Amino acid sequence: MSLEALGMIETRGLVGSIEAADAMVKAANVVLVGKEYIGAGYVTVLVRGDVGAVKAATDAGAAAARRVGELVAVHVIPRPHAEVERILPKPPETPAGSL
Repeated sequence: MSLEALGMIETRGLVGSIEAADAMVKAANVVLVGKEYIGAGYVTVLVRGDVGAVKAATDAGAAAARRVGELVAVHVIPRPHAEVERILPKPPETPAGSL
């Protein structure tokens, strides 16, 4: 995963983050890595994929979150350093036979 981009969208409120996650996975070939509850109602959703897909996904997710809630921040890291990987949630495993 270390060669994949990391996309992050932070919202205030759960509804906006769910809407953003839905829009991101529908807009581009990205994997939803997870979500982090920051506190005070802030939620960050993380996706991985190639740089172009992550950029398209975060653009779509930000627009969706803005429509239904409060968008706080959007950021894409093209190639996170290996040390950053240690603090990121691991992507979900693909169930056997689902391909």
